[in-house]
Amino acid sequence: MNLAEFSIRILAAGVMTLIAGGTSWTQPAAGPPAVGIVEAIKRPITESSEFLGRIEAVNRVNVVARVTAFLEERLFVDGAELTKGAPLYRLERGPFEADLASKRAQVAQLQATLENAKLTAERARTLLGGPAGQQSTYDAAIANQRSLEAQVQAAQAQVEASQINLDYTMISAPIDGKIGRTAVTEGNVVGPGSGVLTTIVSQDPMYVTFPVPLRQALELRERYGPQGGLEAVVIRLRLPNGRMYGKSGKLNFVDNTIAQNTDTITVRGEIANPILRAPSTAGVTVHELTDGEFVTVVLEGIQPIEVLAIPRSAVLSDQQGDYVLTVGADDKAEQRRIQLGQSKPTIASVISGLAAGDKVIVEGLQRVRPGQSVSPGPASALILSSMKAGASDAPSQPDHSGTTDTRLEDKRP
Repeated sequence: MNLAEFSIRILAAGVMTLIAGGTSWTQPAAGPPAVGIVEAIKRPITESSEFLGRIEAVNRVNVVARVTAFLEERLFVDGAELTKGAPLYRLERGPFEADLASKRAQVAQLQATLENAKLTAERARTLLGGPAGQQSTYDAAIANQRSLEAQVQAAQAQVEASQINLDYTMISAPIDGKIGRTAVTEGNVVGPGSGVLTTIVSQDPMYVTFPVPLRQALELRERYGPQGGLEAVVIRLRLPNGRMYGKSGKLNFVDNTIAQNTDTITVRGEIANPILRAPSTAGVTVHELTDGEFVTVVLEGIQPIEVLAIPRSAVLSDQQGDYVLTVGADDKAEQRRIQLGQSKPTIASVISGLAAGDKVIVEGLQRVRPGQSVSPGPASALILSSMKAGASDAPSQPDHSGTTDTRLEDKRP
């Protein structure tokens, strides 16, 4: 036997030995994967719904001229906040003053003629007792007197009309509010046909109007109707820059007609709009809400409700819907199909599929399959703190299709 044959036999014997004792190369079986769990518990939360809306002034007035005259002076600063009765424009007064004086002179002339007619009627009445008196003469005198009395009344009405026209030469603010820019300047002829001179809109409070899809309006009515209807909700606003407005408001109107082209109903609320900064020397003020501004309306229930809540990170989804993995009594993972209610980034409310006290896997989900044994333990402090701080999470962004978006607010201390 040469050296090569001897080496081959030695190698073959080693392979047979390894095959016979192969169990010594098998790695030890791993234990069940460790997972973090939380218990599904009842939490008091505030239900809310979001809609797209616009700010509207409670009062809005288009200022127009009531008489035709030259505009002599503008008496306000564009953008200033005014009180009711503040002077806005002064028109040329001369022609109207002359017309008023003429009408007053006509009244004086007719009154003098009336006094003479009264004396004539009195003499005719006295003569009726003598041979020279005639009934027809007396009747004619009385008729002339009454005719003159009517003419005096008509002339006095003309005086009042002239006085009204003269007063119209001073245009004043009809409401409290913020005035816009002027459409005309001094020296122009203005009149009823000149259009709008300027616009005044009230500032505090403001309306916010928003369309609600009919289906969701029915859901809101069923949800809040037994709790007081419009009084059961408050309004909060998210401004265009994403910041929440500091004041809350109340609903005060629901339209009586459904918009056929959108199948929505218009809802309106009222909210305070105080001055942000003191007025400048020119009287210009700044309010946070502006007429026509686009905002997101958040409807929140006044009374919190109890819902079953779990961390949002525990919810998984597939083609059949949402589900979670729970730990059973034998420490095996179980798949539970659930139906979610309103949710926010850290908390999900469960309508069905779970019961209070169920142990939901929230950490280690990628290592677990349904039916697999697990080693459960408490979830990390980060998960638990996010559950407690759910109320401080920012609401989800609105659906700009013009319908709704929802969120929860954890009210538990």
